[in-house]
Amino acid sequence: MLELKNIHGGYGKITILNGVSFSIPKGSITTVIGPNGAGKSTVFKAIFGLLNIHSGQVLLDGKDVTRNTPRQMIGHGVTYVPQGRNVVPQLSVYHNLELGGITATDQAKVRQRIETVMDQFPMLRQFRDRKAIELSGGQQKQLEVARALLLDPKLILIDEPSIGLSPNLVQEVFRTLVRLRDKGVTILMVEQNARSALAISDYGLVLELGQTRMHDEAGKLLADPRVGQLFLGGHVGGDAAEAES
Repeated sequence: MLELKNIHGGYGKITILNGVSFSIPKGSITTVIGPNGAGKSTVFKAIFGLLNIHSGQVLLDGKDVTRNTPRQMIGHGVTYVPQGRNVVPQLSVYHNLELGGITATDQAKVRQRIETVMDQFPMLRQFRDRKAIELSGGQQKQLEVARALLLDPKLILIDEPSIGLSPNLVQEVFRTLVRLRDKGVTILMVEQNARSALAISDYGLVLELGQTRMHDEAGKLLADPRVGQLFLGGHVGGDAAEAES
């Protein structure tokens, strides 16, 4: 579905990405991991049209979408959930959802989509009139993901969904992503909580210094001692095994 070919790019004269290449298949979860400053979030901005790409190509379903604007990417079926809290605190859950479809020309269809996503996230229907600020961190993240679904995307870019959440809420958010994957949505995720993220992913990428160092099935990355030694401060496979026992 998505392919990056030798992407170089950055901010102004500063180059962050130094030849990133990878591809992800349709209907999968792929997690991007790596040390701070590796270029993980920058890759998302390059895909979504928020970064100056100096050279290389971004292909979506074989179509060249390099340097497309965010509005164009949304039109191609790509949505982006950035780091942190991105809800409007004083607006209700329902009104936050409406914001997700503000760019759509058919508002009647948006209202139908709101009903559909509330069916997918029953908590949102239960709290539809509650202010977003009154939701827990995990509930707010579900609201962000649900809002990203309003335009019926085929690809969701989600950056650090676990930030600021307790372990239980992290697992709740991850379960939400798995449900979406099972419904056919393709997910590309940046996540520092690499063990848990890779455990629910189909594929994984390791970035370092703006380059793709490793790209494999998620289970193989979890079992690879190089991943733990170089990027996680320990053997991932061993830690994962202990967590399951």
